[in-house]
Formats: sequence, C-alpha cells, structure tokens
Amino acid sequence: MSCIGLGGMPLSIAGRPEPEQAFAVIKAAVEAGITFIDTADVYCLDDNDIGHNERLIAAALRELKADHVTIATKGGLHRPKGAWTTDGRPEHLTAACELSLIALGVDTIDLYQLHAPDSDVPFAESVGALADLRAAGKVRHLGLSNVSVAEIEEASQIVPIVSVQNRCNLFDTDAFTTGVIDHCIKTNIAFFPHSPVGGHRGHRRTTKDEELTTITNEIDATPEEVLLAWLLGISEMVIPIPGASQPASIISSASAATLKLPTDVQQQLTQRARSTQ
Repeated sequence: MSCIGLGGMPLSIAGRPEPEQAFAVIKAAVEAGITFIDTADVYCLDDNDIGHNERLIAAALRELKADHVTIATKGGLHRPKGAWTTDGRPEHLTAACELSLIALGVDTIDLYQLHAPDSDVPFAESVGALADLRAAGKVRHLGLSNVSVAEIEEASQIVPIVSVQNRCNLFDTDAFTTGVIDHCIKTNIAFFPHSPVGGHRGHRRTTKDEELTTITNEIDATPEEVLLAWLLGISEMVIPIPGASQPASIISSASAATLKLPTDVQQQLTQRARSTQ
C-alpha cells in the first residue's frame, strides 16, 4: 500500500462532484502513485443511495485497469434521510457486507472495517460477525473505526485486527491523548487518520493557525502537505487518508509522501498534538 491513501467520502455525500470530476479525482490519485482507497457503504446521500461510493470507485478502477489498488470499505451505519446512525447487529453487518461485495464487484473484500461501535449492541457481537465474514472468505482482513484502546484490545481477542481508523489531525487530537496511536504502533496495527488535514473546516483552521503558517512559510509547502508529512513522520504504521473532490487536491496530498519535515518541526507538532486536551 502507498503511504498515503484516498478517502472516498467527498465524492459521494451532499455537495458531491459530477461523476466525470469524481473519476478525474480517482484517476489523479492512481497516477500519483496512490494504491489504497478507503470507502464505505454509507458514503452516499441517504439510505436510497447506499453503495454509491463503492460503485463509483470500483467502476473507475475497472476503467483505469488499476487492479493493484487496495480498496477498504466499512459496514455498521445507516443513512436515514441523510443522517448517520449506527447498527452493529450481526445480521446487519452480514447483509451490508454482501451488498458491498456486489457494489465493489468482487468475491472477497480486501479490508472490511466496523464503521463504529453500536451502544445498543455488545461490541463482541459486532466483532464476532466480522470474524464470521472472514472465516467464510468474504473478507481478507478486518479493521475498526472510531474506537478506543479498550475496544481494540477486546476485538483483538476475538479476531486479528490489522487497522484502526479514527479522526486525527493537528486540531482533533483524541487519537494522541487517548493512546490509540501509540497502541496501534506498539501492536503493529495500521492507523488510518481520517480527516487528516482538519475535515470540512480544515482550510479555515489551517489558514488561521499562526504556528502552522510560520512553518509553511519556512518550508515552502501548503499547510495540507505539512500536516500530512507530519503524520507520516510519526510512524510507518500511520497512513493518512485525505479526501478530495478536485484532482489538484489529491495530487498535492500525494506529494506529501516525499516531504520530510525538519526534526524540530516534527517534534514541535507532535508535542502540540500530545499536549492538547
């Protein structure tokens, strides 16, 4: 897998680009050397649009003949009238995986992730359903999303967990302060920071951040490139998955793979993230 992936969500939720532009984003990502794309069945408008992002990505990769690209998807949510609700029932996860197999046009999903724990369902039951899907050959590897260290440890007692995906950037630092990143690095679990440059408010946050502005002026790189390079510098187990709705955005993100921050800058940003409460 490439050290930076593409997060597919912006291509399919409200405000999504036209199909031609979405294809151009995926094409730009592949041409920039990205070999990992993260999606989910619920990256769509609502429950009537389930699987939109999966179908979009699968069709683009077929047209591009990019069978070397790894696709990760998720199950465990619904989108009633555009809302986001959890459903970790085993029967839902089983049915959702079957629909994802169809949407992706594959017999086995490379990486299937529990999108979020469901407070109404015992966590072990949700993870157990994923283990059953793996045993049945429906998925190769299993991951978790939006979880705590305790939940990672509980899941790992049931089935091998290869990845964790939580929100993580310089402004949203729970993955640092709760120990999730450190746990993943220690146990050789890949950590995928989603919203790695700040999510929907990212541009406003980065342009108003004096510390980041000083760094970007000194390094001659965009704030987004600096933030991605910083995450990459933490560990090879950290694989950011920035979203994009413009080809230029993912090309810029991919270029961060070759940007190595000065040691003092790397330490400065990491200390800030670890000390933020």
